[in-house]
Amino acid sequence: MCSELLPALHIATFNGLYMTLDFSQLTTVQKQNYLQHAIAPRPICFASTIDLQGQVNLSPFSFFNLFSTQPPILIFSPSRRVRDNTTKHTLQNVLEVPEVVINIVDYNMVQQVSLSSCDFPKEVNEFAKAGFSAEPATSIRPPMVKESKVKLECVVREVKVLGEEGGSGNLVLCEVQVMHIDDAVLDEQGFIDQKKMHHIARLGGDWYCRVDESNLFKVEKPNVKLGIGIDALPAPIRFSAILTGNNLGQLANVCDPPTIDPAFYDDRLKNIIQYYSVSPDEMEKELHLYAKELLEHGKVDAAWQILLANN
Repeated sequence: MCSELLPALHIATFNGLYMTLDFSQLTTVQKQNYLQHAIAPRPICFASTIDLQGQVNLSPFSFFNLFSTQPPILIFSPSRRVRDNTTKHTLQNVLEVPEVVINIVDYNMVQQVSLSSCDFPKEVNEFAKAGFSAEPATSIRPPMVKESKVKLECVVREVKVLGEEGGSGNLVLCEVQVMHIDDAVLDEQGFIDQKKMHHIARLGGDWYCRVDESNLFKVEKPNVKLGIGIDALPAPIRFSAILTGNNLGQLANVCDPPTIDPAFYDDRLKNIIQYYSVSPDEMEKELHLYAKELLEHGKVDAAWQILLANN
């Protein structure tokens, strides 16, 4: 373990469940370690910028996200280096030429993207060092990364300085002017197909994660209609020893309390009722186990009918 991280254990307090850290007592390296492991996964902004002399820089930043749709604003933060409090070439460039291409990173690029993060001298072209192809943008001066499947040409509206010490962030507020999307990641309607993107996200230390079909799942959004809420669930469901918080969230996201559907039929439900009718507690347990299986497959309506059978 890095010697700079060890003192954190000596100033932590423990209550049997949690380790509590007072950030006023931590070094910058310790804060960085805990925050970057906890605030994750983080999308990666692969930023291409240019200075007044035409020198191009290409660098990744995981302090990055979307913050507004109208106007379309993205923010990334090239923080001051912790070790020597110097600023990064990307920050210097956007202060000279307030334009940036944000190239989205996918799995096929991740090793080259990591290589580009080396602190090369300013005169070194990271496109060449990392083996990426530069292609002209259509509305701004910095070039795009040809290999990126999504590229956003942006103008820099503001740089907000958060501090002058090592580790201090500099929020670069970027307004998207033009977006380029590879046909290979589009669906039949011309929208981005999440299953085709294979995004990469940053975790703590050397850890990353890959988004693909094996770990994608959907969560139904409440949108305009209001869910009934977990507090409105019947007590046997709300205090179930089988159903998880996620399960309860699914059940409580319906707009109206469900009622028994006389047309609903399920062989397994019939068998549970017949076999466990002499033991109400066991029957409730089996019904909750079955409902949990249905919920894990997104079958909320069916799960409700199973649970209502116990009323």
